[in-house]
Amino acid sequence: MRRFSRPGPASHHSPARGRAPGNVPVELDRFVGRADELAALERQLAAARLVTLTGLGGVGKSRLALHSAAILQDRFCDGVWLVELSALREPHLLDHAVAEALALADHTGRPPRAALRDHLADRELLLVVDGYEHLVEACAELTAELLCHAPGLRVLAAGRRPLGLPGEYNLPVPPMNTADATALFTARAVSVLPGFTTAEAAVTALCDRLDGIPLALELAAGRLRALSVDQVVHRLDDRFRLLTGTVRGGLPRHRTLRCAIGWSHELCTPEERLLWARLTVFAGQFDLDAVEYVCSGPELPADELLDVVGELVAQSVLVREDTAAGVRYRMLDTVRDYGAGWLAATPDGERLRRRHRDWYVGLATWCELDWFSPRQAEIAARIDAELPNLRIALEQSLESTDDVHLGQYLAGTLWFYWVGCGRLSEGRHWLDRALELESGHDDARLKALWVTGHVAVLQGDTVGALGALQECREEAERTGNATAAAYALHRTGCLALVCDDMPRAETLLRGALARYREMGELNSNVLMGQVELALAVAFQGQLEDAVRLCEDVRQVCGDHGERWTLAYAQFVLAFAAWSRGEDGRARALLEECLAIDHSFHDLLGAVLAIELLALVTLGEGDAEEAAVLQGAAGRIWPSVGLPLFGSRYYNQPHELCEQQARARLGAARYEHCLRTGGRLDLDATVARILQPGSPEGTAPGPRGVVRIAAPPTNQPAASPSASGGETAG
Repeated sequence: MRRFSRPGPASHHSPARGRAPGNVPVELDRFVGRADELAALERQLAAARLVTLTGLGGVGKSRLALHSAAILQDRFCDGVWLVELSALREPHLLDHAVAEALALADHTGRPPRAALRDHLADRELLLVVDGYEHLVEACAELTAELLCHAPGLRVLAAGRRPLGLPGEYNLPVPPMNTADATALFTARAVSVLPGFTTAEAAVTALCDRLDGIPLALELAAGRLRALSVDQVVHRLDDRFRLLTGTVRGGLPRHRTLRCAIGWSHELCTPEERLLWARLTVFAGQFDLDAVEYVCSGPELPADELLDVVGELVAQSVLVREDTAAGVRYRMLDTVRDYGAGWLAATPDGERLRRRHRDWYVGLATWCELDWFSPRQAEIAARIDAELPNLRIALEQSLESTDDVHLGQYLAGTLWFYWVGCGRLSEGRHWLDRALELESGHDDARLKALWVTGHVAVLQGDTVGALGALQECREEAERTGNATAAAYALHRTGCLALVCDDMPRAETLLRGALARYREMGELNSNVLMGQVELALAVAFQGQLEDAVRLCEDVRQVCGDHGERWTLAYAQFVLAFAAWSRGEDGRARALLEECLAIDHSFHDLLGAVLAIELLALVTLGEGDAEEAAVLQGAAGRIWPSVGLPLFGSRYYNQPHELCEQQARARLGAARYEHCLRTGGRLDLDATVARILQPGSPEGTAPGPRGVVRIAAPPTNQPAASPSASGGETAG
């Protein structure tokens, strides 16, 4: 059997799993049948770079694609990655969605498409694009561009129509044959009724009535809790006669699927039908709290919705999923489309969309407040899960003249997600859109402005940062908004920090912290300002002051359960420990820092920790491993910005490590180790550091590493305008 990618070095694979990386979900129930289709798909993926599975909704395209991807995952040295687009409604977010699926956290100001091209250029992977039919033009354009720039890329797309690109191989997915359909229905029936048995003829008759369409078969199996197979067949006969003749000009199989879903709809109680329609305002997953707020009303009291939701789950209208954010629900696309048609026929749609928006604005507000707490990891997982619905809330707010201020407020309130969880590019997208519009609400606009300045600093966009922060400060002073003025002052100090103007950075940051104290403001941003002040004074040689500031931050973080800011305080303390020759303490601090940053997908914090760990590793006598870590950091920096911000202060430890490692190893061996590290992605690098023993060790060498506390000059770097970000990732 042909391998789809050239054999790659072991370092291409995730050490934690011993296999290629990817995000293909584990199948929760047994895959049944489709042997011919699986064989054909495998042959075509070996021969073509773009294969599309097409067919009507419910015929099993997605399941076939995912099962095939799971089988083939280890044949692509950079893995198999799923891009699920059914919940994405805005074409302008397509690039962000693909980057998100690829776990590509790009902190730079590059357009996300450019980041995607660069990320995929030298990788050999399979991209599974599912549910793209409502975005077909945008998806075809992106797919064509990525295939042109990434010779090792293959794409498997599943939708209701082909993409229409040159070189595309279209593999239509037919309904199941009788044997496979019977096996599928029986397997699902057993999961509903353990010990299920019935006459084979009855099951065959049912499968024939449903034309072997998997979704229809699964909906019918769900009815066995209340009906026998013969009763299901009888009711289907009645429903076919009633509904088939009402769809003129439709394909028989489309009529069959609509009849199957319509029949399931008819068997629901009035309350279940109403909730089915109302749930279609959600995108992707949603939880019971959201359902109770958005969908309740006189006809559906909130305290009765749990029972109705349970019935819809029992009937396979809703799918229940256990996630990192708790129990959540979702609808299959075809089922959602059917319910949306019923919602459109009622006057209730606009009210439900407003309630949906209000719920997610409120959720973001609560999450922002709760970010400064022991629940940070929970909040990050919650916002990850809610992102499709938050996008809808943002889009709806910005499309309505009366609600622009809500869009500005929501885009600003999500700062902790954009900044703390590696979503700078999408955050900047929404913030820029929000600020292009006039809302008439100063406070909402000012919040969006200082958050834009924060994000722009991180992206290395000095001009954009200065513009947003200056406007924010001027308008805040004019309107008397002390909070916005303090945040704008703070972020201007961050800009001076990454532009190597340490005296100005210290002055501005001290001023911002004084204002925070006057207002009684205490949160992750305030603590990060103290960490940034510590860096400014450390780079000026005042290590004891830096340690005192960060020890105070550690204490407050411990009191409040804050982890994200703690990681940056640990970084500064590790720098001070290394400067004093305390390699063991520095390593312990940096490993904890790296583990936290990685858990939050904070690329900036992670790469800074890896850079300093390289120098610590050199001091411990392992020059080869130090060079490998420098190579790994070099691979990450393009997704963050200009390496080490173009700053002489940040860059001096890197240069010291490179000079001494190169001197010990020789140029050829150093470059070889650097290339080895360059083949490691972030996951593999973190596993290598936090799970020692996997990389080959080298004999300890001499420890004589020259240590420095600060650069010998306070002059700014040559090109401060090219700086790539701040420390407060």
